[in-house]
Amino acid sequence: MENIVYVVFRRMRQPLLTLLLAYSISMLGLVLIPGQDDAGQPWHMDFFHAFYFVSFTSTTIGFGEIPYPFTDAQRMWVIFTIYATVISWIYAIGTLLALIQGEAFQNALTVGRFARRIRKLTDPFILVAGYGSIGRELVMALTERQQHVVVLDSDVQRINVMKLQNLREDVPGFCGDAKNPDNLTRAGLTHPQCAAVVALTDSNAINLKVAITSKLLRPNLTVVSRADSTEVEKNMGSFGTDYIVDPFETFAMHLSIALQSPGLHLLGEWLGGNAHDPLAEPIYPPQQGKWVLCGYGRFGKAVYERLTKEGMDVVVIEATPNKTGTPQAGVVIGKGTEAATLMEANIDNAVGIVAGTDRDVDNLSIIMTARELNPDLFVILRQNQRTNMTIVKAVHANMVMHPSQIIANKIRLLLATPMLQEFMSLAKGEEDDWACELVSRLIAISSEEVPDVWEMTVDEIHAEAVYSALTTLGKVVTIGDLERNPRERKRRLPVIPLLMNHRGSLILLPRKDQTVSARDKILWCGRYSVQSKMTWTLQHPVALEYVLQGKTEPRNWLFRRLTRQ
Repeated sequence: MENIVYVVFRRMRQPLLTLLLAYSISMLGLVLIPGQDDAGQPWHMDFFHAFYFVSFTSTTIGFGEIPYPFTDAQRMWVIFTIYATVISWIYAIGTLLALIQGEAFQNALTVGRFARRIRKLTDPFILVAGYGSIGRELVMALTERQQHVVVLDSDVQRINVMKLQNLREDVPGFCGDAKNPDNLTRAGLTHPQCAAVVALTDSNAINLKVAITSKLLRPNLTVVSRADSTEVEKNMGSFGTDYIVDPFETFAMHLSIALQSPGLHLLGEWLGGNAHDPLAEPIYPPQQGKWVLCGYGRFGKAVYERLTKEGMDVVVIEATPNKTGTPQAGVVIGKGTEAATLMEANIDNAVGIVAGTDRDVDNLSIIMTARELNPDLFVILRQNQRTNMTIVKAVHANMVMHPSQIIANKIRLLLATPMLQEFMSLAKGEEDDWACELVSRLIAISSEEVPDVWEMTVDEIHAEAVYSALTTLGKVVTIGDLERNPRERKRRLPVIPLLMNHRGSLILLPRKDQTVSARDKILWCGRYSVQSKMTWTLQHPVALEYVLQGKTEPRNWLFRRLTRQ
């Protein structure tokens, strides 16, 4: 509001002074020029009547000469007054209209409306800085889970596109440079309901500035940032950025898991996918043999390191080794789109190929040429642009690395279900047979769709009935009790407890007889409608009593008396 008032008075200062001067001179002339009353005696108009007469004269209303007919001298002065005040009003109104239509005034109005909207937020929200391809993926994923989001981006076109998208939740968007701490503050950084800040701009420097600003202004706030260089990752980690997401390292880790334990990789794909999506098919990358890697940038280096650690023989094809560097085993110079280059890399004896350049056209050409020379290749494709999704699907690659989707999905899991990361870390220590058995259990409850994964905290907000039963009534509640259907307790809900934080200890796949304590956290997965059914048991004492005992006691005096009779 202060900005709007400042802009108005700065632009309207000259027109208002002109209008004030015209009124003052006109009133002074009417007061000084003598008139005549009905008896022909001289009289002088006072300042009040002069202001009254100039007011209706300047607005062209024209009530007439007051209180007596004017003399010729007065009428001459009134002619001057009419032209002076009317022109002054036209000047002032024209300036005001130009001000209202101006960019500065509109920006001030936009900032004011946005600030009021942010102040009125009462639910926890996530501040996303940057609405490019990654930000768009993340916002869509978060709003699908009924999480509130605020977006800050320097491109007004992106903000306008966001407003036109069919998002499940209303997302406030503000156009401003994320490097400016004032813009971050306007977007809700210091708001008490701000739960996390995510830096997803296209610039590492801006992401670094957002992370530093967030940690300085809100030291305890969760900060997640995208980083595309090792130096930036180290810098962000030095001042306490909670999560630093690198899409290339993330995909390389997924590839390593797929090589070591295909069942665990499939488990991660299912649990980390979007609800209602069809279940992904298992993949089995060749664990022995020669691989051909096209492109030795950051993505190529990450994949090369993982493959060599697994004992693979990797041949690198790179067009500009003087810029990217070369591995110790050497490099084949070229793009990989030519058959001669692939033959030099011994593609006919390879078991897999990685098309990892930063151009989708080259990657598609590499795969098509390589398959003509060796149709049995295991294909990994890097997709850089989301608009190429149709032709990428037509290639039927075994694995596709889309940086935007990988970053958005990982951040969604970090913010929505952080216990899932702990579960996957513990699951890496299990055998592949363990993962395959859990995959079979997921198939039985998922109905061929990606299961819903959620966290539950046993407290007075998220599980009021259970919390009261444990702390006040001293009842015993187990995992198996929570799995019962609140409408028919003999039936089990299609749900699996994945991880339980029981009094500070992590329990992987807790058993049905595992007791539940206050403040425990449980990670569940199940069908999409299960969470609402379980919430009925967690929040309603009558439903919990039925689940625990198979019957319910009357809650008021009349029904208790009738029941005893």
